[in-house]
Amino acid sequence: MTGDRVLLVEDDKEIREGVEIFLKSQGYLVFQAADGIEGLEILEKEKIDLAIVDVMMPRMDGITMTAKLREKHDFPVIFLSAKSEEVDKILGLNMGADDYVTKPFTPMELLARVNSHLRRYHRFMDRLNSRQEENPKLHRLGGLEVNEETVEVFADGKPVKVTPIEFKILLLLIQNPGRVFPAEEIYERVWNERAINTDTVMVHIRNLREKIEVNPREPKYIKVVWGVGYKIEKQP
Repeated sequence: MTGDRVLLVEDDKEIREGVEIFLKSQGYLVFQAADGIEGLEILEKEKIDLAIVDVMMPRMDGITMTAKLREKHDFPVIFLSAKSEEVDKILGLNMGADDYVTKPFTPMELLARVNSHLRRYHRFMDRLNSRQEENPKLHRLGGLEVNEETVEVFADGKPVKVTPIEFKILLLLIQNPGRVFPAEEIYERVWNERAINTDTVMVHIRNLREKIEVNPREPKYIKVVWGVGYKIEKQP
C-alpha cells in the first residue's frame, strides 16, 4: 500500500471513476475533480503527491490549471489527452507537466507512469532533505535552494545566476521565512551602512524575482507586504 495522494482532474466521469477504482486498488488515496477550477480548490485543502490532469476540460483546461499549480507546488503532473500531436505534447510539458499519456490508455500504462514519477519525486525530496540536514548552510523552501557555502542559487532544480548583492538579500530572506523585512533594514544588513535611499533595494528585489519566479507578476517566493516591506513566503 503506497498511501500516496493522487489528484485526478478529468471531465469524463466514466474515465475519472474507472481510474480512481484502479488506483485505489493499488493503495493510492484519490481525490476527484471535474475541471481545473475544482482541481485547484482541492489543492487548497489537501496535500497532494501527484496530479493526473486532462488537457481539454470546460471552465478551466489542464494546461491553465497546471500553470497555476506550479506557482505553489512541485509534485509530478501527468497530462491526459485525446490529442497526440507533438505540438500539444511540447506545449503541455513546457507549462509544467512531467509526462503525457494519450487516450485511450490502459490502466497498467497509467499506473506505470504514476509509480515511476512518484519514485523519482520521493527520491529527489529525500535527497534534498538529507542534504539540508547534513548542511545547515543549505536553505530550501519549495523549489528554491540557497547554498551559503558555495554561493549558489537553484530554482526548481535549475541554477540561477545572481549578483553578490542579490545573493545577500535572498539569503537574508530565506533564513527568515515568513518574516517581513522593511527596506531600510534590508539595506542596513546587506550594505552594512545606514539607509538613506532604499530605492536600490526595490530594484534588486525586482531583479531577483525575474530570475527565480516562474511568473514575476504573481510571485511564489518573494512577496511585498505593502507599506511594511518584503518577505519570502513559507511554502506548503
